[in-house]
Amino acid sequence: MSQEKHFETLAVRTQSETTQFSEHSVPLYLTSGFVFDDAEEMRASFAEEKQRDLYSRYSNPNVNEFVEKVCLMEGAESGYAFASGMAAVFSTFATLLDAGDHVVSCSSVFGATHGLFTKYFPKWNIECSYFNINETETIESLIKPNTKFLYAETPTNPGVDVIDLDFLSTICKKHNILLVIDNCFATPYLQNPIKHGADIVIHSATKLMDGQGRVLGGVAVGKKELIREIYLFSRLTGPAMSPFNAWVLSKSLETLAVRTEKHCENALKIAEFLESHPKVKWVKYPFLKSHPQYEIAKKQMRLGGSIVAFEVEGGVEGGRSFFDNIKMCSLSANLGDTRTIVTHPASTTHAKVEPEVKAAVGITDGSVRISAGLEHIDDIIADLKQALG
Repeated sequence: MSQEKHFETLAVRTQSETTQFSEHSVPLYLTSGFVFDDAEEMRASFAEEKQRDLYSRYSNPNVNEFVEKVCLMEGAESGYAFASGMAAVFSTFATLLDAGDHVVSCSSVFGATHGLFTKYFPKWNIECSYFNINETETIESLIKPNTKFLYAETPTNPGVDVIDLDFLSTICKKHNILLVIDNCFATPYLQNPIKHGADIVIHSATKLMDGQGRVLGGVAVGKKELIREIYLFSRLTGPAMSPFNAWVLSKSLETLAVRTEKHCENALKIAEFLESHPKVKWVKYPFLKSHPQYEIAKKQMRLGGSIVAFEVEGGVEGGRSFFDNIKMCSLSANLGDTRTIVTHPASTTHAKVEPEVKAAVGITDGSVRISAGLEHIDDIIADLKQALG
């Protein structure tokens, strides 16, 4: 029996089949379609009697390689890659849900995901009930006979709250519903929800998987029969990842482990600095002992991730002053980049979320989300220090 390879080795050595040119680095397959030897091969291929690439909306060698890597990293049976993280979220939901279905979700979700639940799903007679991250004991009371799945981000965006995956899995198994987890903030290197009972895991590959702010991408991995349905939906609706983006992302995964280690090291030091600063009201980072779910984070995560959340004293004006005084760090809505990014969720990523919902999940006017980059930690902290005044 061959020894199971480590994460880093799988990330580097999982590659598409070498061509006749014996290349060391996988080539780009920038083609919309593929050719067949004869009519019978074409028929058999479209009938799925023969497994091969047919059309790049369905599959492509570069996309296949990226998906295979993520499946191996997550311990998943199958997967499908999308043009963006939100394409992965929507396609997964649209595949699993029918008119009249119900979803139970953590209230702390990305603004665009919240928009799906509140603006578009009601048009299709799909209902969503939210539970508060600090009141997980209420989850079971929200489950109805028509509940299809339980959805959560952990850590959450932007508050970096953490949910006990084993606890969620136990509830889902008891009520025979699916567990769908957005694992974007943790990446497969830090956390593997499938090992804790998740049925489907979703990522925005745009974030740490790319890690350099270059391309968009999304991926859903999980049980083979569920991914098969997502694939069939996506063949028809066309949210497929481009071969070029897949090539970039697959190369990026080769360095995911080493990059994420440094991101987490910097993030923890940033969190410790902010926690001691007199102009900071509160700080949340999963591996800070003051984090409300610190013990859960330590149980299910390798490290604390790259995102730190905090609140500046002074409300709107305090936040505005902080952002206007930033010199080195980037003001952007992205995250998981080599460059440290500071974001004001209330006016950007969660701007369209209702005020009462923002308040319920802890997004205040002075809330700041920091995505720790790979600059020298002394330079990052120096910029934050002068911006805080």
